[in-house]
Parts: sequence; C-alpha cells; structure tokens
Amino acid sequence: MTSPAPGPSASSHITRILLADDQADVRSGFRLILDSQPDMTVVGEAADGATALDLAHALRPDLVIADIRMPVLDGLELTRRLTGPATSDPPRVLVVTTFDHDDYVRTALRDGACGFLLKRSGPGLLIEGVRAAMAGDLLISPQLTVRLLQSLATPAPPPAREPSPLTAREEEIARLVAEGLTNAEIAARLFISAGTAKTHLANIQAKLKVRNRVGIAAWSWETHNPPHTRS
Repeated sequence: MTSPAPGPSASSHITRILLADDQADVRSGFRLILDSQPDMTVVGEAADGATALDLAHALRPDLVIADIRMPVLDGLELTRRLTGPATSDPPRVLVVTTFDHDDYVRTALRDGACGFLLKRSGPGLLIEGVRAAMAGDLLISPQLTVRLLQSLATPAPPPAREPSPLTAREEEIARLVAEGLTNAEIAARLFISAGTAKTHLANIQAKLKVRNRVGIAAWSWETHNPPHTRS
C-alpha cells in the first residue's frame, strides 16, 4: 500500500505521538513511517502499558498508538485509563494490533479509542488513521469494518434496555456516524445544513455522555442500530 500524499505543511500543527508496543521492531517501523510525515513526530516509546501510561502523563502527547497485548497493562486497559470520563484533556488513542477479534474492536471503541487498525494494513492506513483520529473521525481497518457490518446485519434479539435518549432524527444521525460519514456527508444525505448536522452531533454527544463521534458510533453498534452499507 502506498503512502497518502503528505498532509499539512511543517508550519502547521505537529501531531505528537507516543508508541506503546512490546515489540521493539514494530516501534521502530512505526517511528520511521510517522516521522517521515511533515505533520507528525514520535515523542516517546513504551514496551508495556504501565510505562505508556506514565509517559502519556509526562509527555502529554496528542495521540497514543497502542497495541493490545502488552505486559503489565494491556492496550484496552491503557485506553480506558487514558480516555476515561474522569480524565481531563485526554490524548486520542489509536489501537494498532495483530489481533482482529470483534470483541477487542468493540471494547476499544466503547472505551474511547479513535480507531482500530490491523498491523498488516500497511503504512498508508496507519498515517490515515492518525490524521482521522486528530480530525475527530473514526477509522477501522476495512477487513474489520465489513465483518462488523455483516455481524450487525442479523443481530441476535437484544436484551431489554432503557429507552433511547435520542430522538428519531438523532438516532438516524448516530447510524450515519457509525457508517463512517463525515458531517458534510450526513448533511447531504439528510438534506440539512452542515451547521445543523454539527448541532445534532453536539446534542447527541451530550445525551449519550460521550466525548466524540467514536463514542456515538460505539453506542449505535451496541444498541443494535446497525449502519446501512455504503454504496
């Protein structure tokens, strides 16, 4: 996979990244890829989740790239501790791992991750994942997206749950967010202005008590409101 065109110029904001992976060669490879981009720099590395947590507090990176299976503290628990509701000004977390279990994907996104990529996806998707996370968007490896949508197409009968706090229109927008549409695409799909779409999203976040559109997507998946497959 070829790398995407370079992003913003070096004079723009530089995304400061912390790498958390127990394999030194993986960290070195990620560093080479990310440091080659004019708008990204790796500011630290950790071989286990506990060290990553300490470095995140000390270095205040914009984004943490975390593997799942690490010593001391795994990537899912690291994500929870970094992005929990009690955390002020949390970094974004992008999970990049070898393990493509659906439970891992759902747990990571529910607990605040801004994306879930497979290591075999290649450098281009890694760079795209970082930029998507920093833009407040959600990126999941295509292999996983297809499988998640297929599993949601015929969901098991859901257990009894509390009534949705969202209006019908807000639930529709939440489904489109889970599908991966941007604000502009949601506005075009629903024939509303981009400003109205943004207002709806702010209201949805407040009602669901989530930090961003990733939390909205996770809520939509978990409540068996599957997104429609994009054409």
